[in-house]
Amino acid sequence: QLRLVESGGGLVQSGGSLRLSCAASGFGLDNYAIGWFRQVPGKEREGVSCMRSLDGNTFYADSVKGRFTISRDKAKNTVYLQMNSLKPEDTAVYYCAGRLYYCSDYVAQKFAYWGQGTQVTVSS
Repeated sequence: QLRLVESGGGLVQSGGSLRLSCAASGFGLDNYAIGWFRQVPGKEREGVSCMRSLDGNTFYADSVKGRFTISRDKAKNTVYLQMNSLKPEDTAVYYCAGRLYYCSDYVAQKFAYWGQGTQVTVSS
């Protein structure tokens, strides 16, 4: 089955940048949508971004538009989330997740495959 492993989290100052990686194995990503989610204690898991590999269409939450960019490296079978101009409110555990074909109905319950999560902490 599809397996996903996140990496790249860490501690960064406000205004800084991080790039998260989601490495896939088991299957190629051509027929999957890959989403990035984040969660903080006491809050629902929030959809951040999604890429539909069938056509490369991308989607972003309003809170990150203009700051975050999702991309895919086909040769490495890896999806990235470039995060710029980070804010303390971006602090969360970030997860990548997969589902077949579509980003539509972009909620956590629709994504069957999950990575283990990586902590992003943005200091003031």
